[in-house]
Parts: sequence; structure tokens; C-alpha cells
Amino acid sequence: MRAPPPDGERQKRAAQNGAATRTRDRDAKGRPRNARPRDELGRPLRRDASGEPPLPDSPALPPDAALDLAQELIDSGRAFRAHEVLEASWKAAPTHERELWKGLAQIAVGLTHAQRGNGPGAVALLRRGGRRVAGYAQSPPYGISAGAVARYATELADRIERDGLAAASPATLRVSLRAAR
Repeated sequence: MRAPPPDGERQKRAAQNGAATRTRDRDAKGRPRNARPRDELGRPLRRDASGEPPLPDSPALPPDAALDLAQELIDSGRAFRAHEVLEASWKAAPTHERELWKGLAQIAVGLTHAQRGNGPGAVALLRRGGRRVAGYAQSPPYGISAGAVARYATELADRIERDGLAAASPATLRVSLRAAR
């Protein structure tokens, strides 16, 4: 078995062979970031394409604002963007709320998989997220309908598993995160 080439050697060989080389997109702190535009389902587009406007790379929104924005995004069929909002909240949440926010983000990713035509991915993420959210059904914070959201995720996963993605129309890929206010 050959050892992998030393750092930078692969890029040097590619350049010698005429391949275009590109450094990885990074943010101001040097962390990897994908600067490619994305479509409404979160799929990367060509670098010269116009896509969804990026969400600001700022601290997480306060919980009520994050839930309102995530709901607006889900309702408009942009579950991938809702996942980004919910993921930021999960990472900023106090320890005792992290599983809830993580579960909500996973349900949004499950919806994204369904929108993209990936049934097995949708089922897996809907189930995983639903289990996490269900743990908060007795005393959910911020008016989150944790029990209803968990049931929705489980029922949608069951329906996709049983009947395929044809059972998941755009209208069924909407979940209400909170009771009507």
C-alpha cells in the first residue's frame, strides 16, 4: 500500500497535470466555509450562479426570533435554510435545551431530504429528530409544540417508509413548530 502524498504534493501534481487548483473557501477566522451559492433546497450551485441570499454569519437569534424565522422558512418550502437557523440556536443553547434544538434542526434536515428526493435520509433524520424533540413534550420551552412536532416527524417518516416519497407532497412537508399564537 502506498503512503499518501505529503501535504501540498497532490495540488502540485494536479497543477503540473493541467488541473485547475482552488484553495478552500475560508471565513475570516480561517475556518472552512463553502462560499458557493445554494438553491432553495440547499444544494450548491456553480460559483457564478445566483442563488438564495446567504444567512448572516452572526450569533444565533434569540429563541423566539429563531423559531419565527425557521417557521417562515419551513412554510415557504425552504427547510434547508430553517435547519441553518435551528442549528445556530442548538449550538448557542444552554445545555438543558440543546437536544431540543438539535432535534428541531434534524427534523428540518429530514424535510430537506424529502424535498430533494432522498427517502432513506428523510426517514432517518425525521425519526432521530422526532425522538430528541419528544423528550421535551412534558414541558417544552418557548411555546414549542414538542409533542405535536415529534408525532408529525414520526408519522411522516412512517408514511415515507411505507408509501415512498410520493406520499410526501409539498403540503405535507410543513410542520408547525409552535401552537398558534
